[in-house]
Amino acid sequence: MNELSASFVDAVRRMPKAELHCHLDGSLRPATLLELSQQQQRALPIANATAPQLAKWMRVDDARNLEDYLARFEITLAVMQDAASLERIAYELVLDAAADGVRYIEVRFCPTLNVREGLSTQQVMRAVIRGLTLGERTSGTVARVIVCALRSFPWPHAMEMAELAVSFKSQGVVALDLAGGEYGNAAHVHAAAFDYARNSDLAVTIHAGEGDGPLSIREAVHRCAADRIGHGTRLHEDASLEAFVIDRQIPLEVCPTSNVQTRVVASFGEHPLARYHRLGGVVTLSTDNRLMSGVSLTDEFVRCAEHIGFGWSELTSISLAAFDAAFLPHAERVRLRTQAAHDIAELHEVLIAMPTHARWSSGGSE
Repeated sequence: MNELSASFVDAVRRMPKAELHCHLDGSLRPATLLELSQQQQRALPIANATAPQLAKWMRVDDARNLEDYLARFEITLAVMQDAASLERIAYELVLDAAADGVRYIEVRFCPTLNVREGLSTQQVMRAVIRGLTLGERTSGTVARVIVCALRSFPWPHAMEMAELAVSFKSQGVVALDLAGGEYGNAAHVHAAAFDYARNSDLAVTIHAGEGDGPLSIREAVHRCAADRIGHGTRLHEDASLEAFVIDRQIPLEVCPTSNVQTRVVASFGEHPLARYHRLGGVVTLSTDNRLMSGVSLTDEFVRCAEHIGFGWSELTSISLAAFDAAFLPHAERVRLRTQAAHDIAELHEVLIAMPTHARWSSGGSE
C-alpha cells in the first residue's frame, strides 16, 4: 500500500468532485439517526449508544452478500417516514458532500419506502427536494434526484416510480434507477417502465453487476437502454459486453468500498475499476452509502491512490469524468466541469510546489 502525505490527502479533499451514486437512506449522519430515533421513540440495535458507537455498528463489515448489506437499511428507513425528517436528512447530506469537496451530487432513493406512516410518494418527493434545495442554497453544491424503482417489488411498482419521476422532472429529478436485491430479480421484468422514462426524455441508470453477473449488465444496457451503469463490477466477466460498454463510453458508477463489503471483490486493490480505466472506460467514483460504508468520496479517491496506485492525473481524470457523466443539461454540465478543471489545475500547481518530502510518491503519475 502506498503512503500518502497529509498535504496530498487534503488536496484530494479539496479537489472538485461529482458524486453520481449516493443513496439518501444510506447516508444519514449517525448523530441524526440517533437523535431522530430518540425523538420518535424507535429502538436501536444497541442500547444507549453514542453517535460514534452507532456509526460503527451501522458500517456493514459483516455482510456475506448484497442482501445482507441491504438489511441495515431498515434501521435508517424507520426514521424517514415524516416530511421534516426527510427534509433534514437531505439537507445534511448536501452539506456533508460540500464539506468533502463535492460540487455536484445526485441523490437517489425509492419514495415507496417512505410512505409507511401516511405520506404520499408526492409528499416524500417534495420533502426531499426541499432539503436538497436548501442544502444547495446554503453550500453551493448542486443537488439533483434519481428516483429508484426496486427490482424485488412486483409490477406495476416500477411504472409508478417512472411516472412519479417524470412528474417531478422540472423540479430536480434527473433519472430513473433500478435498485435493490439484484440476484433473481431480472431487469427485463421492469423494461416497460424504463421505456416510459426514456420516451419522456428522462435519463436511465441501473444497478447491475453488483449482486449478479454480467448478464444483469447486459439486460440493463440492451433491454433497458441504461445511460449509465450503477457499479458494473462484474463487467470484466463478459469480454464482448465489456468492449461494448467501453466502446460506447457508457459510464460506470463505481463504489469500491461498498463492493468489498458486499463481497463482489475480495479487496480494494483487486477491484476491476483499474482495468476499466486502463482500457479507456468511463469510470466514476461514488460512496454508495456514506453511513453503511463508512466513507466519504475523498476516502474513495484516497484509497484508489493507496491500494491501486492511481496518481494525481488518474484521480483528476476520474473526477472530471463524473462531471461529464452528470445527468444535467449540457450548458450546466459544461459550466461545472470547466470550473472544476480550472480549480484542479490550480491545485496541481500547489502540489508541484510542495517540498519533495511533503509530496506524494506512490509511483503513480502526477
